Amino acid sequence: MERNGFDALLEQFLAHIDVERGLSRATVKAYESDIRRYADWLRGRGTDTPNAVAKQDVEDYVACLDAAGESARSKARRLASIHEFHKFALAQHAVADDVAAAVKAPKASSDLPDVLSIDEVGRLLDAAAMHGSDDPVVLRDHALLEFMYATGSRVSEAVGADLNDIDMDEHVARLTGKGSKQRLMPVGRYAQEALTAYLNAGRSALERKAKGTPERRAIFLNKRGRRLSRQSVWEIIRLAGERAHIDRPLHPHTLRHSFATHLIQGGADVRTVQELLGHASVTTTQIYTHVSPENLIETYLTSHPRAR
Repeated sequence: MERNGFDALLEQFLAHIDVERGLSRATVKAYESDIRRYADWLRGRGTDTPNAVAKQDVEDYVACLDAAGESARSKARRLASIHEFHKFALAQHAVADDVAAAVKAPKASSDLPDVLSIDEVGRLLDAAAMHGSDDPVVLRDHALLEFMYATGSRVSEAVGADLNDIDMDEHVARLTGKGSKQRLMPVGRYAQEALTAYLNAGRSALERKAKGTPERRAIFLNKRGRRLSRQSVWEIIRLAGERAHIDRPLHPHTLRHSFATHLIQGGADVRTVQELLGHASVTTTQIYTHVSPENLIETYLTSHPRAR
């Protein structure tokens, strides 16, 4: 690939989304991977510069992704990266036309997110508490899961939270999400109590286990006194699910999905939930507006004038 072709423009694009738009490192890496793969494919069919790309090339590339068995969600993400790249190329006058603009993403899967019932969440959090154990790890695990359900935080936001991100007097927590965007989240009474117990009797015990300079900032620490990892959170919620006899796989996002769904079912509007989740688009939030068959029947029976 010529240096004055895709490579130079890609470097400019990555600098733009990193510095000017402030996207997270992981997001920038994902864009880079998607565009490099796309550019390599184009080079394989003799297209070496962005200005030589035609709409048919983009459509053929999406068809190749389909033939490779990629999921609709994965194809949509890759095409979104291509759309952004071509829009940037047009803005930089590197191309005469945005040939990708009219290429539509494949229809995404309508699968609903994994959601626990309110009763299951209660059982999960009770299981994490281990009958009120004062073991530092148990106190941490209980506080962590209560915090994640109370705030709807992503796992990266939870493990990345520092002590100065929580105001116990005002009952709020500051979360740092994608693109380093911050939002304030209320912290309910159950999470407050679990956090207080952990901070008063558990965290200092874990901090003392640090070798070298102890961890002074992070809220949630591992058994070696360092900041808890995202992988550890997967194990924590898995074990709590087993103890709660929840017979399906759980992951950290399960609590976030449940947080959003329970708010919607409780009467919260989608725009508010969008802000609480830190979603850039309300479209992402709308997946949580699904209604269970039980709720549909109950609403019908109580609302329709001739239902009974």
